[in-house]
Amino acid sequence: MKKIFTKLFHPGEKWSGGIGRHKYLHFKALGKNANLSVLLYNLLDTSERYNMPDTLKAQYTAHLTKGNVLMSDNGRVLASIVEDSLGWHDTISGHTTRAMTDEKYGINTYQKSRNAFYRCGEENFKVELVRNNMDRGDLVPCVNLFSKVYVDEDGSMHYVDGHCQEGATVTLRTEMDLIFIASNTPNPLNPDTTYPEVAVQMDVYDAPPTDLEDYCVNFRQENYRAFENTWDYYNLLGR
Repeated sequence: MKKIFTKLFHPGEKWSGGIGRHKYLHFKALGKNANLSVLLYNLLDTSERYNMPDTLKAQYTAHLTKGNVLMSDNGRVLASIVEDSLGWHDTISGHTTRAMTDEKYGINTYQKSRNAFYRCGEENFKVELVRNNMDRGDLVPCVNLFSKVYVDEDGSMHYVDGHCQEGATVTLRTEMDLIFIASNTPNPLNPDTTYPEVAVQMDVYDAPPTDLEDYCVNFRQENYRAFENTWDYYNLLGR
């Protein structure tokens, strides 16, 4: 495989970029309890974006792992998970806010600490949305790579400390041309009161086109239909 791009997400860092279909996005945690919050949008039409409810109900799950796909609100596949060393990535706890960050870690302003100030997911996402001609109204539930959050019978949500160890990896494959937005900010349910200092590395590789024998395509019948919708979309565009 040919590596075409590398990005190191430092603690608190945000990033966005256009990424074409048929790419592997390989993520590696460079420390314990990493959390990379991500959003996905159709590069050609940003009104189409990752849809958490459709993704979960179509695949009968509340978390993501190898074989699962990230579906859009148009029933298409934005990306699929082709490799995963953890077996669980959080879809339900969302991103951190300024109020949450200040309360848990203490008030730490940019004027005081410059680039070492404590960033939050909400502000990071809003900045990157504006950079891509969107606004806060386009902010949707995110996926938290590397984190495990489960729900008890009483409805309470629990973060699993130590689920992600240094060196953990997960690989997404892009099935559509995407705007990819990332925020290396803590999982909202991480109980640690010290702001996490864990970097995540992303390496991007060329990937072959997805075919009918693919593991993710056949993981569920619902996945197959979503891939058909995706292929029809590009066939009609002549691509």
